Amino acid sequence: MKLVLSIQALKYPLTGIGRYTLELARQLAASPDIEQRDYYHGERFVPSLPERTAMETAPSATSNGLLTLKRHLARNPLILETYRTLKALRRRNPFGGYEGQLFHGPNFYVPDFPGPRTVTIHDLSVLTMPQFHPPERVMYLGKEIEVSLRRTNTIITDSQAIKDEVIIRFGVPEADVFVARLASGAEFHPRSADTTEKILADYGLSHGGYALYTGTIEPRKNLVNLIDAYARLPQAIRLATPLVLAGHRGWQNEAIMARIDAARAEGWLSYLGFVPDEHLPLLFSGARLFAFPSLYEGFGLPVLEAMASGVPVVTADRSSLPEVGGDAALYVEPEDVDALTAALERALHDDNWRENAIEKGFAHARQFSWEQCAADTLVAYRATMAR
Repeated sequence: MKLVLSIQALKYPLTGIGRYTLELARQLAASPDIEQRDYYHGERFVPSLPERTAMETAPSATSNGLLTLKRHLARNPLILETYRTLKALRRRNPFGGYEGQLFHGPNFYVPDFPGPRTVTIHDLSVLTMPQFHPPERVMYLGKEIEVSLRRTNTIITDSQAIKDEVIIRFGVPEADVFVARLASGAEFHPRSADTTEKILADYGLSHGGYALYTGTIEPRKNLVNLIDAYARLPQAIRLATPLVLAGHRGWQNEAIMARIDAARAEGWLSYLGFVPDEHLPLLFSGARLFAFPSLYEGFGLPVLEAMASGVPVVTADRSSLPEVGGDAALYVEPEDVDALTAALERALHDDNWRENAIEKGFAHARQFSWEQCAADTLVAYRATMAR
């Protein structure tokens, strides 16, 4: 088959959707089922996947300033609707000669393409939990999802949980929705203390001496409850094994940052901010525990990355997380702070549980691969062509 793959989400530093797009593109490039691949970026075709450059490894002050300006302008409904209209006009006629190809939009959106179309819907949180997103994102992405679902022949989701949500919310036939689960990369694996020592020392950390969370600092990640639960651990535990948070500052995070600042002042929490991609696997493998009590996830890739790194996981019993963690994680009701405290203490100090969780985590993580994600995506492609 002939494929047009949208790669607009492929920007460095990579987001979760950017990582998915990159890994899928790499796997499809090696597939004998794809006789022709064309990459569509924004409003134009590009000859190849963009490469990472040294200038793109971390957000700069300039890029952060531009992002702040964009967010400010995007809060204006008139500006937002004008942007959507102009973008639709730019996308109206770039596809002459591509009528026989299949278009895959891996980031919620498909344009008015003249051939068969499939779209990846990673989650529906902007629709089901709009309070956890900036209003401009809810306004924009909510419309984009509904437009894309009207245009598409089939839908791909990261998990069965999101497939079920899509079917229930939009009345889509089950046969038109396909699951292609994500995977951790080969860079996530156990490492010795000698291997991690230099990088961890740069962050003021020691191997096996901290509990880790990675992800955006935003309300859906339930970080206030995580910090409050950690605060209820005995002081000796908190000081010996501090809580470490790594990730971009997101949105609506004033209460989270206030709790972070208070815990930092008490000496038992470290906020690292953005961590380069090459440091993240070492940060995982050096952790004693990975905590991810999110209120909602379309998949929850860090859970798999922690398991592949040989690190026990405490996570929430909601949305896709039990599907991703299988029988290897310790689950908790994410809004029950006392239960979260008890789970964290057990995961830090119950050696029998820890040993069992690590072994189960390795076995579980091996069930997921980017090769299988691409194979499942090809199943969706064939069905799309058949439609």
